[in-house]
Amino acid sequence: MRRYFASAVTVKLRPYQESCLEACKNALQAGATRIGVSLPTGAGKTTVFISLLAQISHSPSTSRALIIVNSIELARQAAAQAAAQFPQWRVEIEQGVKHKASGNADVTVATYQTLLQPQRLAKFHPGSLKAVIVDEAHHAAAPSYRRILAHFDPAIKSPDATFQPPQLSRPIPIIGFSATFSRHDGLALGSVFQQIVYHRDFLEMIKEQWLCDVRFTSVKANIDLRNVTVNSKTGDFNATSLAHIINTDTVNNLVVQAWLDRASQRQSTLVFCVNLAHVRALTKAFQGFGVDARYLHSGTPAAERHGLITAFKAGEYPVLVNCAILTEGADIPNIDCVIVTRPTRSRNVFAQMIGRGMRQSPSTGKVDCHIIDFVDSTNRVAGVVSTPTLFGLDPEELIDDESIETLEARAQTAILQDAGDEQALVDSRDDIPNPKYVTYVDYQNPFALVDGCSGAPHVAKLSTNAWVGCGDDIYILECLGKGYIRIEHVSADEDKPTHYRATFTEATMHMPSAKAFKISPFMRKRLIMTAETLSDAIRGCDTYAAQKVLRGSLALGLLRTARWRKASASDSQKNFILKRRVKRALDQDAAAATLQNMTKGEAANIITRLKHGAQAHYEKKAREVKKASQSAEKERRRRERETVQVGPLVDHEAR
Repeated sequence: MRRYFASAVTVKLRPYQESCLEACKNALQAGATRIGVSLPTGAGKTTVFISLLAQISHSPSTSRALIIVNSIELARQAAAQAAAQFPQWRVEIEQGVKHKASGNADVTVATYQTLLQPQRLAKFHPGSLKAVIVDEAHHAAAPSYRRILAHFDPAIKSPDATFQPPQLSRPIPIIGFSATFSRHDGLALGSVFQQIVYHRDFLEMIKEQWLCDVRFTSVKANIDLRNVTVNSKTGDFNATSLAHIINTDTVNNLVVQAWLDRASQRQSTLVFCVNLAHVRALTKAFQGFGVDARYLHSGTPAAERHGLITAFKAGEYPVLVNCAILTEGADIPNIDCVIVTRPTRSRNVFAQMIGRGMRQSPSTGKVDCHIIDFVDSTNRVAGVVSTPTLFGLDPEELIDDESIETLEARAQTAILQDAGDEQALVDSRDDIPNPKYVTYVDYQNPFALVDGCSGAPHVAKLSTNAWVGCGDDIYILECLGKGYIRIEHVSADEDKPTHYRATFTEATMHMPSAKAFKISPFMRKRLIMTAETLSDAIRGCDTYAAQKVLRGSLALGLLRTARWRKASASDSQKNFILKRRVKRALDQDAAAATLQNMTKGEAANIITRLKHGAQAHYEKKAREVKKASQSAEKERRRRERETVQVGPLVDHEAR
């Protein structure tokens, strides 16, 4: 058992940190007991939740707090911060063999791995706690975390069927903090948290100068990710399979050359790799070019890891290569360059990696951070996240020393494209081709990259699928002849507050056959889900479409960037639209001219709107111009809206 002591420090909270505390206290006072806070890397989450613990009211018998983290580094950081802010507190760590807490400290910081041991968890009786803090709370819906958190709140369902929920006289606040407060499937976080009470996006933080400025370069090389397998649980690439493509001498040398060309003047570069073999090989490649590069991984002994990080913080060497170990919780403010050499399909993972370099560090002379990501130039695999897709710019666009005005104009019409399925039907090859070329793409201002949208403008930032807005808060996703998914806004009534309702109407036969038999081609609609927010409804329906309607590669056809959508509109599509326009007494020649260069995707959107009650909005002569104007205005209002939204989280798993 180790008690942490430190000299007292006076912490002056930043305005947004004060606002966060107020939001948390207001939610708790209103009766919420399981709340989430979303703050980006470098925003001072640890300072906020320690300050919050000091302000939560309690009785003499419930004065203790438990902080759950996912690594010993985070445990040490949190314990040291708590002891520094409040020297009068007794602070202990519960982790592994060396750190065994008494269970009676004012604050105990514990790793979740240790708390999975029943005898270690039993030290922390729910009746003696005033609050439980969960750091990196986007993991909280995982079975391992729910197994722990169910010990403190019977409303959280444990994955263990034999678990007996605790009998509590009062609910214990469980408060989660994360820089990426979302899940890959968009469904699960509601199984733990009731609502997100505060959120700040890293772009906002950079704007307000709480985080450092950022520059972006995309290194695009001809690598082929089509044969890389995907983990069915996480949705991201399997490391071993990915390393087979990425960890080659040619690619590694290309990465080093990119650093030499674009970032060799940087003081402290952090590199993210695929796996341990890749870490070692890329470090060797850096060293082969005369660069003092060192590496660490999950198996690096604690003392050695501490020494490597301490030396890196001190600027004793310029390049630190790692695999996953520094994705979360690394507090190294002097990092002024981040290189992402592991393609990922997870926006969370990508944001966490680049977030390592966004802390301010004026004392080291840091001005900004250069983010360099390394991606497939042809975007042949669905869902790959990169710098362009993170900000809403078409990943195939080349940007080189263009003005901010040019980037903003391009971003207004750019398509959020993270699928790139144009070559999905090309026959795969047995050999693994080496990169044949590299292109540098520089973005001078990240705020110019967030305005692109396609499909349904209201949901373009929520989904890569071709949702169509039909007015009156109605959204349709056509499922390639299998039917359609409909989301509609439902006004509040006596039994239920305002919410969104999603249904699926399945097609049983082709339309011509149905007309011949004079019957409807559709079955009765069935309820998929209800949700408090549009974002939850969209993500839930996307998951439903991929798992229940169009499985596997068929789901690629739903994407806004699907290949078929770029082909010219068919004659039947044009005739359908033209017929509706003529019925509305519009000029036939003008309508025909509009249709001449229309794509199948654009035509499909119009037909969907016409079929679902939006004729008055989309059959006017100036429809395209008006739509673009409305979309631009809506996107202007949405610039400061967060991907993670403050509001209720719905537990769809409990339905």
